[in-house]
Order: sequence, then C-alpha cells, then structure tokens
Amino acid sequence: MLRTITVGLDGSRESRAAAEWAAREAKLRGLPLKIVHVWEPVPEPMAQAPLLGAETHQHWTERVPREAAEGIRLRHPGVEVRTEQVSGQPADALAEAAKSAELLVLGSRGLGGVGGFMVGSVGMAAIAHADRPVVLVRALEVAADEHEPDPVGVPSAATPFLPVVLGLDVEHPDGTLLEFAFDAARRRATPLRIVHGWNPPPYYAYGTPANPALYEALALADAEALTEAVRPWRQKYPDVEVVEESRNGSPAVHLVDAAREASLVVVGRRIRRSPFGAHIGHVTHAVLHHSAVPVAVVPHG
Repeated sequence: MLRTITVGLDGSRESRAAAEWAAREAKLRGLPLKIVHVWEPVPEPMAQAPLLGAETHQHWTERVPREAAEGIRLRHPGVEVRTEQVSGQPADALAEAAKSAELLVLGSRGLGGVGGFMVGSVGMAAIAHADRPVVLVRALEVAADEHEPDPVGVPSAATPFLPVVLGLDVEHPDGTLLEFAFDAARRRATPLRIVHGWNPPPYYAYGTPANPALYEALALADAEALTEAVRPWRQKYPDVEVVEESRNGSPAVHLVDAAREASLVVVGRRIRRSPFGAHIGHVTHAVLHHSAVPVAVVPHG
C-alpha cells in the first residue's frame, strides 16, 4: 500500500504551518498528503445546546480540513491531497494514523524569543507511541527558514536548503535513523551534518589529573568511531556531502547549536514497549524544546 505524508490538523496556526511543511515534504518524496482532523465527541450536555451542539461541531470539523486541503492544492500544485476525519482522543488517533504513513507531521507552539518549543501533551504522546517518524514544526511566525539566503540576504525557496543535521550516538548507530537522515539530505540536495557529543569517562572527569595526551586519545577514538559508523552510509549515498563533527560536551547542547543553521534536525527515539512514561530520551527532549527548525524523531530498536 502506498504510504502518505500525514499531518494532524486542528485549525491552529501551528498545525497550518505543519500542513505547509508536510505538503512540501510530500512533493519531495512524490507521495500523497493526508490531512487528518481529529475531533473529540461532544459531551451530552453540550450536544443539546443550539450553538454548541453536535450539528455545529460537525460543521466546523468538516470545514477545517476541507478549507485547508483547498488552500494546499492551490499553493502546491501536483501534490495529491486527501482528507480524513476521525473521532477520539487526539494522541491515540494520531498514533494510529501514523501506522499507514511514511511520516507524521504535527505543529508545535513556540514560547517566543529564546524559549523554544512547547510540544504539548498530544505531540509528546504521539512521538512516544508512534511507530513511524514524527516531525514537529513550529508556527510560521516563529520558525527558522530552511533555505540559505539569496544574494541580498533573504532566504527563499529558490535558494538551496540549509544542511540536514543528525544527532548520532556512535555506541548505538541505528540504521533506520541513518537511512532517514541520508535520504532527507539527498532529497534536499544539501549536506548532511552529523553531530556526536561525547564526554570523558567518570574516572577521567573526577579525580584523575588532567592529561592532555589522554584527552586527545579519547577525542581521536570517538572521531574514529563516528567515521566507522557512517562509512557504510557514505558508500550507499555517494552523492550526499557529509560533515562529521565529534565534540566534547553535551550532545543536546551541540545539536541545539547546530540547529541554528539547519533545514531539518533528525534525532532518534529508542522503542520501549512499556506503557508507562514518554520514552523520548533527554537529548531528543531537549532538541524538541529548543530547536526553531523542524525536528524529525525517528523510532528505532
């Protein structure tokens, strides 16, 4: 069955920004776009109210995805757009919709200036439980541009994409995560910047006298481990320019910093089957909350 780029739409400016990003991604991948509008059943007391009742609610739930689809068809000719309405809890419905999607796209509310994302309970739950990649997109007013500036300094869809940034743990370099990042960079015809953050082992950080030679050896070992993890993917995607960065310090800090000059940030989420907890990981959690560009969270084993 042909997969789709699926976007969750609730009519908010954040979800409209997500729908625009999803339409561009659908065009890059040559896939249909599915707009999923989730509505929660009207409680019985409200259903009896003439202005807030079931018929009024149904009118708005039908109007939101219909108007969004019409606008996207006009702005993104050639992209096949489908709509679907489902009833239930938004997080559960979106996680279910993701099963038949190439990826799920959701909007996230910005906190302004330097605050970063407020992902929200629905977005976090969908990320934690979806079996497919989930992309979080900020509202258009606060999102960073994905393209390089033109000669007069203005980013434009006519200029090349900024690099794709991948956060990679070289101790567990999952192929699903690497495949997603390399493919995203290839489709955008842009470099892939792979960032790995490392820290000295505890015995070195605490109690052991500073030893520059040992520090250099540790740095070299981590850089070599990164090169080895990436080597098969360089061979599989020879047309993708790769920049490897192995840095001492917090991986989250380095990724958030790299996101300032990126079109997309790709991070992983290890799949855990326990029903309790979000299971997102502290690095991914930090990037979700502080990156101004779209963030793709890729589940892997």
